[in-house]
Amino acid sequence: MNSFNSAYTGTPPWDIGRPQREFVNLAAAKGIGGRVLDVGCGTGEHALFLAESGHQAWGVDSAPAAIDKARAKAHQRGLDVNFLVHDVMELKSLGRAFDSVIDCGLFHTFSDEERPVFVKSLATALRPGGTYHMMCFSEKELSQGGPRRVSQAEIRRTFQDGWRVNYIREARFESNIHPDGAYAWLSSITYQPK
Repeated sequence: MNSFNSAYTGTPPWDIGRPQREFVNLAAAKGIGGRVLDVGCGTGEHALFLAESGHQAWGVDSAPAAIDKARAKAHQRGLDVNFLVHDVMELKSLGRAFDSVIDCGLFHTFSDEERPVFVKSLATALRPGGTYHMMCFSEKELSQGGPRRVSQAEIRRTFQDGWRVNYIREARFESNIHPDGAYAWLSSITYQPK
């Protein structure tokens, strides 16, 4: 995952300088609750937005350059967000459980082999009944380049044991190279351990 560090020497295509509209709308509809962890937080716009909205927010990313930028933004804005350079495959070592975990563009970076490892890690960071909100590129996005595309069926297969898929709905992933946004899925998935 540290291969993303060099992208933050400039402005990567996914860093739009504000939270994604889909997550702003989700928060406005009270879809994100309690203590929040942003996995693959990048430069922190989602965690900062949620902290500003009254949530206790944390953000983790494997790219030190991204976390440096996120911490600088938090300082500039006077917001208390705990940003850490951390491996998302080792969330248990954070030593706490969150009510909500948000993921904007991380899940679609995983290989088939990495997905179950991530899901096990995710389960250690969510309290039972907590919800994972994830946005990833959809297989309906036909433009060249960019991240791996993901189908609804793949999401459902990945989260079939110990999870309840509340919904997977069409969304638009805003970026610096997709003026109208790229086709995406926004998923709400609740952790229900057996």
